[in-house]
Amino acid sequence: MMKSKNQYINREISWLHFNERVLQESADKNVPLIERLRFLGIFSNNLDEFFKVRYATVKRIVESGKTGKSVLGGEKAKDLLEEITKIVIRQQAKSIAILKSVEKELEDHDVFLLRETQLSENQAKFIKKYFIQKVSPQLMTIILNDLAEFPLLKDTAAYLAVKMILKRDDRTRQTSDRREKRYALIEIPKGIDRFVVLPKEGNKDYVIMLDDVIRYCMDSIFPMFDYSSVSAHMIKITRDAELDIDNDLSKSFIEKIYSSVEHRKISDPVRFVYDKNIGTDTLEFLKEKMEIEDTDSVIPGGRYHNKRDYMGFPSLGRKDLLYDKITPLPVKGLHLEGNLLEKIAEKDYLQYTPYHTFSYVLKFLREAALDPKVKTIKITVYRLANDSQVAACLTNAVKNGKQVTLQIELQARFDEQANIRYAEELQAEGVKLIFGVPGLKVHSKTCLIEREEEGQMKRYGFISTGNFNESTAKIYTDYTLFTAHEPILKELNKVFDFFETTYKINKYKHLVVSPHYTKAVFKRMIDQEIENARAGKEAYIKIKMNSFTSYKMIDRLYKASNSGVKIQLIIRGICCLVPGVKGMSENIEAISVVDKFLEHPRVFIFCNGGDPKIYISSADFMTRNLENRVEVGCPIYDEDIKQELIDTFEISWRDNVKARLFNEAQDNAYRENNKEKVRSQFALYDYYLDKLSK
Repeated sequence: MMKSKNQYINREISWLHFNERVLQESADKNVPLIERLRFLGIFSNNLDEFFKVRYATVKRIVESGKTGKSVLGGEKAKDLLEEITKIVIRQQAKSIAILKSVEKELEDHDVFLLRETQLSENQAKFIKKYFIQKVSPQLMTIILNDLAEFPLLKDTAAYLAVKMILKRDDRTRQTSDRREKRYALIEIPKGIDRFVVLPKEGNKDYVIMLDDVIRYCMDSIFPMFDYSSVSAHMIKITRDAELDIDNDLSKSFIEKIYSSVEHRKISDPVRFVYDKNIGTDTLEFLKEKMEIEDTDSVIPGGRYHNKRDYMGFPSLGRKDLLYDKITPLPVKGLHLEGNLLEKIAEKDYLQYTPYHTFSYVLKFLREAALDPKVKTIKITVYRLANDSQVAACLTNAVKNGKQVTLQIELQARFDEQANIRYAEELQAEGVKLIFGVPGLKVHSKTCLIEREEEGQMKRYGFISTGNFNESTAKIYTDYTLFTAHEPILKELNKVFDFFETTYKINKYKHLVVSPHYTKAVFKRMIDQEIENARAGKEAYIKIKMNSFTSYKMIDRLYKASNSGVKIQLIIRGICCLVPGVKGMSENIEAISVVDKFLEHPRVFIFCNGGDPKIYISSADFMTRNLENRVEVGCPIYDEDIKQELIDTFEISWRDNVKARLFNEAQDNAYRENNKEKVRSQFALYDYYLDKLSK
């Protein structure tokens, strides 16, 4: 096999290219203006999480004195940190330019983002009153000069670094450089909307950032200082978010996770971002006091940080500047008014949110909670909504005498505290909690119920590619299979048994379960395609997933490509595979679709000599999913659903509006061709709308 000089793309660099695709959405003039601002927020939020997790991991490798080449795709960790910083600085500059452009376009639509220097008399009065009533009571302000120890800054919180130059008697004839300076930090309150909507004037909407409200009211904050000038520039730090779980046997697992999450507040900083217009003296003062190290990423930014808050930019009642809302559709043949379990007993059904309503999951759980014949409910939970109806259904089931078993993943990154809260609340209601397997995250998305029918226990269940979260189901695309297929559900019960008897490794004929079988099963299916291709038979592999980082699985697909297997990959995020390289991957094409919804499903389609084998799964081709997590993949046996999954894959594959190409150049080029324009997410909704009419 001939190898490219880059056999793999580094996963951190690939992730940054994914986030650039999000940034592309904020620059796309075909995206409504307020939605473009929200994509800027998503870009920023993604970047925060990247530094907390991935950058922090590479930094730890550097500080350990190792090169990290074996785990970083051949790159030295120190070189990688420098490369990441260069890319992020470029992306940050691009995001600032995009923001300015969007703000200018908003003005053409009578939406104005004002600074504190642009207020009319009436707006100034409104701001003063707003500050006194809403902002001032929540303001945390610290004078820095005389502190023996610099205060601990919160992870990704936004701060205004204030410099005041105090007045002196004119007879001293001192220059401003020699006058006494006072430095302070003001924390931007999180309990107040970052965007303050000012009173409308005619057809014009006005918005001001909370930061600028604070800047405007400096006199109210520092009346005790007689200053001649004051300036305030934004800074923030990002801290290492790795959980360090101790081995204290006297603590419960919940206590250990809680303690580890609390430790994040004082973990090492990995990134320091500042307003590039900040004074050199202020910047040096802060860096010295904060002990910023060489391995930290120091990034000059714009006037405003925490652009993730743009995800919540107010709608202002401007439907013309937003995406049209879609009405989630019913699943054909499955009515929410009737008895869901009776319908599922007859055949399998597939829900594809947000094109379909998530209400089927809630209806299934509500029915199970009330049905006197249902005896047990078992469910895995990774992330729940803030005010979860799923949790309410489980509580209701317990109150109705059901035995409810909940496997909740306390280590779901950045949802640890929420999951601890739900675990404690549900346990108090009588739900039986299990916390999975030591050393493994439980990432599977499954539910199993047992119902007594004619003296025997009948099983029903659902297996999903995404979380049971009614909030994210509105924006994440995910498949959920509802089934009463006894062989599948009997094996699903084995998965729940494994949570409690981890020493016992079960065998599966139908389900594809990590960490013991997923890699082996998919390798075997790839090898079958290789064998068929070499025998002159039709051979293809079609995969849609979030990320692809496993070098072993990449090598397997390279081998398949060289054997003549046609491979199509739709990867939303990281892709370490390099497609389209002669002698290595010339039969592999790969695209990424980034659009209105977040692409989240995992589906695997193998030609299998003309009788396709199709699976949905919670697992990506990542080492963590294949070897370090409990994941469940489910075969699709219903012929109609098989065709539906093939159809929906093909619609996504034909996208030539929002699809970007993976290639050696890693340039995120849009796929362009002379074919009819297909914007897959819009086309998928039309596909399901059309199915209902047939």
